Amino acid sequence: MLLSLVVQFIQQLFQRRRGGAGPNWEPAAEPTPAQAQRHAAWVAERVYRNWLGPYFKAYHLKKGGAAGRRGLRVELLHENGRQGALFFYDSSIGPGNFEHLYQLLGERIVGLGYHRSCHDCRQRRHEQLREHTIKQLFKPNPTDCAESGRCNQRYGLITLDLVVLNGQPLFIRLSTNPVHEACFTPPQSFEALLKTVFDEPVADAAIVARIAEYQKG
Repeated sequence: MLLSLVVQFIQQLFQRRRGGAGPNWEPAAEPTPAQAQRHAAWVAERVYRNWLGPYFKAYHLKKGGAAGRRGLRVELLHENGRQGALFFYDSSIGPGNFEHLYQLLGERIVGLGYHRSCHDCRQRRHEQLREHTIKQLFKPNPTDCAESGRCNQRYGLITLDLVVLNGQPLFIRLSTNPVHEACFTPPQSFEALLKTVFDEPVADAAIVARIAEYQKG
């Protein structure tokens, strides 16, 4: 019964229209100094290499119609001018590592010339399900393109969500929404964003051994 509710919940997510932060949204909590220090250690030890490359591969397999039942799961997202993907949680990752991964993706987006304009959270109930969503919206910094003189939108607006059901991570959703105005440069593709953010070497044995240390957060 619970599994069918989860499936129904995911189907509804694909059908929803994108909207602004409504009255159910409130500012998300920022990491404590101890949490920030632990995350910095996770990044320094490159634990993310256990999943970024595999997710990148899974995305392209899914897009090419060759995705199988083994490995990490990715679903494509196309709606209302947005393009994106859902990177589903796997029990082998652990909630702690998945949350660090979500935080890292936001940091990498900022490093591409963006600023975070929104960091909100929302809690809702769906029958037996408790949904907790953390949303980040990133806007390109207002810099001009030297060649065209137009504002460089890079990949357009970027939304990064973490969805948790009943205290268990469900997926990370990453999407882009280009700005179609003459004063902006043409956007780079979603695939180009994925390559920049996700394309990482395969984890070596020492990095694989770090997984257990951060699985529980």
